[in-house]
Amino acid sequence: MWQRTWPHRSDASPFSSFSLSKLKGKAAIHVDDHHHADPDEEDVDAHHFSRHTLSNSKSTNFTHTVHPSPSTSSSSQTPFWVRPSSLPSHDFSALPYDVLIKIAASFNLPNLRAASFVCKAWFEAFRPLREAMLFLRWGKRFKHGRGGVRPNSDKALNSFLKGAARGSTLAMVDAGLLYWEMGNKYEAIALYQKAADLGDPSAKCNLGISFLHAKPPNPTEAVKWLRQASMVGNVRAQYQLALCLQQGNGVDRNVQEAARWFFKAAEGGYVRAMYNLSLCYSCGEGLVHNHQQAKKWMKRAADRGHSKAQFEHGLHLFSERDMMKAVVYLELATRSGERAAGHVKSVILQQLSQSSRDRVMSVADNWRPLPSSH
Repeated sequence: MWQRTWPHRSDASPFSSFSLSKLKGKAAIHVDDHHHADPDEEDVDAHHFSRHTLSNSKSTNFTHTVHPSPSTSSSSQTPFWVRPSSLPSHDFSALPYDVLIKIAASFNLPNLRAASFVCKAWFEAFRPLREAMLFLRWGKRFKHGRGGVRPNSDKALNSFLKGAARGSTLAMVDAGLLYWEMGNKYEAIALYQKAADLGDPSAKCNLGISFLHAKPPNPTEAVKWLRQASMVGNVRAQYQLALCLQQGNGVDRNVQEAARWFFKAAEGGYVRAMYNLSLCYSCGEGLVHNHQQAKKWMKRAADRGHSKAQFEHGLHLFSERDMMKAVVYLELATRSGERAAGHVKSVILQQLSQSSRDRVMSVADNWRPLPSSH
């Protein structure tokens, strides 16, 4: 059933649209999009997941202009970027609401906002998910004590559950995280399972990790979900899958494949994977022994706050007689709880002048970790 796009010209809206299925191959399409909106506020969850929260959009203008090309009897005159056989002929506004909700369940706010303006049917279908974004935002405020409110786990959980009830997998994952922290692991796994079935990568990762820590554990099921999340780029899942492959937990031991997943996660910014990848290069486990690559990835992990990497890198610098830098990394490792680093640091400090000691401590005091994916 044909349905006009929304907003329509008669609605005096800045939006205009046209049906591509009605073009007969004699029109060149020129689309000028001018989108002016406030940047979306982004809340980063403390458990390695980032979620976009709701912000007020001011003005959004899209101008679609169709310029007919001169008519001609020769098909060769049709612009190469217009291919009638490839133009869409489906009326996506006729998709059932339940199908649309499943498709958009894991959308963040920018994607959800863009999808809502495709047509009036989609705008109405995605109303519950837009409401879920509001509850998700308030849930994060209550969880982390942001936006002028005090931390309140009960109110945070209530907000996340309201968002989850409206179909948002983002809210399901955050509600599951809170349930897990509260010790209610069965409720957490149920929410992860529901979100994972809807295709959310973070939910698949959390579900896999939950199966690893369940009593009794189910490593085979864990590996299944971790692999699914890894295939779509979830770096935490890639790291956990690499550990399972390295240890033969729930899957046949395969150090070569484990090293490949460590590498993918490390390239994605996951600090623990950087450290393990360095060890793989250093020991030649799953990878050809490479001292330079081992040093590079150990330093990257150290610069992003991995305490063991700071200790290891400090020892390496000490072996190269680079005392000043060695003390800095050893001091950082000591502050993060690596006691052995403190003993080595004390030995080196005895060889430095007082001014050098003061300079080293100043560098350590002003050090900040580089961004990472945790």
